[in-house]
Amino acid sequence: MRSDSQAAGQKPRSFIEDARRAQIVTSAVETLAEHGYAGTSLARIATRVGISKGVISYHFAGKDELIEQLVEQIYGRISAFVAPEVKREQTVVRRLAARFRALANYASTHRAEMVALTEIFNNLRDSNGQLRYGDGYNEDLYQQLEEEFRAGQATGELRSFDTRVMAVTAQAAIDAMIAYSDTNPDHDIGAHASELALLFEHAIKAPTTAPPQET
Repeated sequence: MRSDSQAAGQKPRSFIEDARRAQIVTSAVETLAEHGYAGTSLARIATRVGISKGVISYHFAGKDELIEQLVEQIYGRISAFVAPEVKREQTVVRRLAARFRALANYASTHRAEMVALTEIFNNLRDSNGQLRYGDGYNEDLYQQLEEEFRAGQATGELRSFDTRVMAVTAQAAIDAMIAYSDTNPDHDIGAHASELALLFEHAIKAPTTAPPQET
C-alpha cells in the first residue's frame, strides 16, 4: 500500500501510479456526490473505475486514507483558485469580497467536489467518535481571517471589533453558502456571494466622517 506522502528513500511513484491514484480519487468524489457518505464503499468506487477493490487497497491503506487524500487535494485546488483572486485586491474589505466570490465561482463549477466535501465533513468520525473535520479543522482559516482583520484595524480601514468572532462568523457564512448551494442546485450562489460581501462590508468597515456642512 502507498500513501500520498512518500518516505525518504522510497521509490518515487510512476506516472501510471499517479494517474491511477488520481482516477480513484475522482471516482470517490463522484461516488460520494451520488450516493452520500454511507453509500460510498471501496467496492462501489472500484466498480465506477472498472478495477478491483484490491487495486484501491494497493494505492491506499483504506477508505479513511483515501478520503483524507481527497480532502487534501480538493483543498489544494480551492486554495490555488482563490488565492490569486484575493491577493490582487488592495484592501481588506475587497479581499474578503474576492474570497466570497472566488469560492462561489469554484463551487458553481465543481459541484460534485463540494457535495463530496459536505458529506465527508458531516459524517467522517475519528476513533473517539468525534467529527474528523470538525470546527478545529477551520483553525488555520480563522487565523488567516483574524490576521487580515487586525491589519485592517491597524490601518484604520476597519472599525474595532473582536477579530475571532468576526473570523468565525465569516467562515460560517461561507460554509452555509456552500451547504445551501449543495442542497439547492438552482440557487444563484454568485448573487449569494455578492450579498455576503455587502453584508460584511457594512459589518467591518470603519465609519467615514461626514464632511462639515456649509452654513
